[in-house]
Amino acid sequence: MYKTTTLKEKLKLFFTILVPILITQVSMYLMNFFDTVMSGQIGAADLAGVAIGSSLWVPIFTGINGVLLAITPIIAHLTGSGEDDEIAGKVQQGIYLAVALAIIVLAVGALAINPVLNTMSLAPEVRHIAFIYLVALGTGVVPLFIFNTLRCFIDALGQTRISMVIILISLPLNIVFNYIFIFGKLGVPAFGGIGAGIATAITYWLVSFIALGIIYKINPFRKYGILSNWVIPSLKAWLEQLKIGIPIGFAIFFETSIFSAVTLLMSEYNTNTIAAHQAAINFASLLYMIPLSVGMGLTIAIGYEIGGKRFDHARTYGYIGISGGLFIAAFAGLVLYVFDGFVAGLYSNNPEVIELTKQFIYFAIFFQLADAFGAPIQGALRGYKDVNMTLIMAFISYWVIGLPSGWLLANYTSLEPFGYWVGIIIGLSCGALFLFGRLLRLQKKYLNTSKAH
Repeated sequence: MYKTTTLKEKLKLFFTILVPILITQVSMYLMNFFDTVMSGQIGAADLAGVAIGSSLWVPIFTGINGVLLAITPIIAHLTGSGEDDEIAGKVQQGIYLAVALAIIVLAVGALAINPVLNTMSLAPEVRHIAFIYLVALGTGVVPLFIFNTLRCFIDALGQTRISMVIILISLPLNIVFNYIFIFGKLGVPAFGGIGAGIATAITYWLVSFIALGIIYKINPFRKYGILSNWVIPSLKAWLEQLKIGIPIGFAIFFETSIFSAVTLLMSEYNTNTIAAHQAAINFASLLYMIPLSVGMGLTIAIGYEIGGKRFDHARTYGYIGISGGLFIAAFAGLVLYVFDGFVAGLYSNNPEVIELTKQFIYFAIFFQLADAFGAPIQGALRGYKDVNMTLIMAFISYWVIGLPSGWLLANYTSLEPFGYWVGIIIGLSCGALFLFGRLLRLQKKYLNTSKAH
């Protein structure tokens, strides 16, 4: 990160940060995509087992990752204020906390996986594959959380291209490992869907070692001495990160878990409807990587400017991100509208499923527009370290407004399954509008503070 003065300079810097983040997020999403698709080539039980395992893992992973994301605004503020000597200690404490959280996740998982799977009406083979898939993934949880902490440090310095390179190296390796362990190549037994868990865990270890090597050897990371002169673990430092991270983590958890809830509620409809819903959700999740990346970019840029007390520059970045996110979403919506049949055809060759998917995609257009407005605002607020209200609004917009209104529309109007989508769109829009008002008030408060001094 560096200081900018003109709008042109800000646009250039912001997109320099944003594009690698977007490529990284899409690539990370594709890892899960390839796990599922390649497992499906073995058989339905393997596909179902990996899908069940992933659905249990993803909300936990994204929630914990939200806690780790707190490192980004912390480091961005320090670099913006020129307090570089404090950075190493903050990152080291973040690594300690990442390991502690990983151990907690593993302990809870060891106690909870069997009871949770037993509550589901799963065929014994599917249950076995889901269980061992999660156990295999668990062997990579510690390095994954360490990597995510290091990635937040790298990104906070504005060096998002490095994170992109690491993930672009790991994605093809993950596909190769999937091929070896799922299908049984190079003398390795064919593990089927379980092999996807083994391959992904190995990939987690690799990306962690690559990231450690980069920050130890390559400038500008080397000069911070992150891996030397280790400080002792500090509960006070952990609490500082958790104060910011827990609201981010729970906000993300409320968001990711709502789709699991909707899928469960949709189980009353026929198989083709559920398949079409899943296809549309899958593609909408891919599109969500755009506003999510914009939000992550805003956290870095705004955090840097707030740290340097350049509050008017922080406000400008906020408007760049929000307007840019909406413009991209409008373009994506137009593409979806024109090519809905092509997108639906990617997921099925069943005419009924394709037709239903096209109908769901129509609602996905409005869904991703609401996301494109809300996600950058959340990222901007994180840059100000203002996270508690985002947590409250995530809960209210999804679980108090979105899900109940969706259920009412699905059960008491002609919308039926589409009612759930309309409900979530309503909830998302209400939350985004409230948080936009929150951002405007926060910007005004900081600007008034600077004028008073």
